[in-house]
Amino acid sequence: MSVNAWLKSQRPLAGGALTRTLWLNTANGLLAVTQAWALAVILNDVIFEGAGLTDIRAWLWGLLGLFALRALIVWLAERSAFQAAADVRATLRDQVHRHLQRLGPSYLSGQRSGALVETLTKGIDDLEGYYARFVPAMTLVMILPLAILTVVMPVDWLAGLVLLLTAPMIPLFMILIGSGAEVRNQRQWKQLARMSAHFLDVIQGLTTLKLFGASRREVEVVARVSDEYRHSTMQVLRVAFLSSAVLEFFASVGIAIVAVFIGFRLYGLAVPVAPWLHVPEIGYLQGLFVLMLAPEFYAPLRNLGTQYHARMGAVAAAEQLIRVLETEPDRTNPGTEPLAATRPLGVRFEAVRFRYEEGREALQDLSLEIPPGQRIALVGTSGAGKTTVVNLLLGFLVPTEGRILIGAQSLSDIDLDDWRRHLAWVPQQPRLFQGSIADNIRLGRPEADLEAVREAARRARADGFIEALPDAYDSPVGERGAGFSGGQIQRIALARAFLRDAPLVILDEATANLDPESERLVQEGIDDLARDRTLLVIAHRLATVRRADRILVLDQGRVVEQGRHDELIETGGLYARMIAADGASHLAQGGIGQGIEDR
Repeated sequence: MSVNAWLKSQRPLAGGALTRTLWLNTANGLLAVTQAWALAVILNDVIFEGAGLTDIRAWLWGLLGLFALRALIVWLAERSAFQAAADVRATLRDQVHRHLQRLGPSYLSGQRSGALVETLTKGIDDLEGYYARFVPAMTLVMILPLAILTVVMPVDWLAGLVLLLTAPMIPLFMILIGSGAEVRNQRQWKQLARMSAHFLDVIQGLTTLKLFGASRREVEVVARVSDEYRHSTMQVLRVAFLSSAVLEFFASVGIAIVAVFIGFRLYGLAVPVAPWLHVPEIGYLQGLFVLMLAPEFYAPLRNLGTQYHARMGAVAAAEQLIRVLETEPDRTNPGTEPLAATRPLGVRFEAVRFRYEEGREALQDLSLEIPPGQRIALVGTSGAGKTTVVNLLLGFLVPTEGRILIGAQSLSDIDLDDWRRHLAWVPQQPRLFQGSIADNIRLGRPEADLEAVREAARRARADGFIEALPDAYDSPVGERGAGFSGGQIQRIALARAFLRDAPLVILDEATANLDPESERLVQEGIDDLARDRTLLVIAHRLATVRRADRILVLDQGRVVEQGRHDELIETGGLYARMIAADGASHLAQGGIGQGIEDR
């Protein structure tokens, strides 16, 4: 779909607010014609008819009423235009967020977050000018000049002819100049997206840059990129000012010609046109009326030229939005059935294959079973496919071949929202959001009361440090859990899982990178969480592996070994070699080390 067609297709999102804006602006333009006639009558009566204030009192009150009515209409039109743009922005932002959720982590991992945030924020905000300003201006330019010509032609066909011939010059030059500005504006938008992405990368990696002495180099890069963006912005503004000057020039020339022709005839002079044309005489009342309508005739055209730059900004932003919205997930889960399996849940992979792209197999004929109520540990070398297994279970990915069964149901037949309500997930690096600790624990059950939150925190061994805080569960949480240690964040994430009370819990290396004391507390919480639930543990610590009912060893997307810890050690296979490679120091700390981190 072209950008213009896409922008037009979003107009229904503005609802009735945009329609009201168009009608109000049209009414305001038609009242301007009435106002010009009232002014012409008043001035003609006072100057040429010798009328006093008493004689023109009714006209003056009518003119005052017109002023007030037009002011009210302009105010209402502005409000309606803002509401229309706000409706479009809110709906589009919701659509894009939902689409990104459907695309899932596999899409987001390949995008620069700074550029994506710029599209979701400034990009969607740039559409405001298009729907609040450009669309009403475009509609008005097709109505009001035609209405004014209809009024002027019977009064003075010569002035009407001047207006008719000069009017096309304004949109013609607007398009000629605007096309060059549009190219520059699109280039400027891409520069802004790249600059935003680069700046966010620099901010996120500031500690690393400082430690490696590269921060000053990056400052110079940011300064250079910013200066390039400044130059491109000035180029766009230069073209914009040039187009505005051209529009004003042609409008002024048109008004001047009308004024000259009217002036010649009012003084009884011959109008410099073709001698064979009969130019009718004109009175002061008619001449003044036509002269006052001339600026009103050009006003919608000039306004359209001004708002044309709002369209260019919207076009540049729409290109990025279309690119996101037209990106289809590799495969989608079309399931609509509710989950029928009972608690606890059992999961089975049957000959599952998954490839991220052609020639890049992540899973190859993977068959495994996670029996109900058991704790299953998944281990393997980097790139073995553990994270892919988790993403398939979470519904972020869909198998290329094979199927995943939840009880007797295929996951592809189950409604994803219903399926995820039966899941709890504790990742290696949980994310806390701004708000209170209680809000973060309630993430999966926002309706839970404080007593349930406290019980979840107690079972996650998080109640001790939370209740020691001045505001306890109402204590604010900074961005990404600022002010809390890794172990504390992990226990808050575990409390979420307890409060969720899901029959299937996925722990993605939940005890990795923790100090021994934090690991002990988290491990105690995991042991408590394992009761009456099915646990899938992406194993990193030996303590987690030892407690597993069964260990599945992945290698190149296949299960190559399975069994209990002691059994796998005795066989001397891949699992035993991974542990042996870590050395005695890692074993003493209860970990199987960095050698089995997933991709």
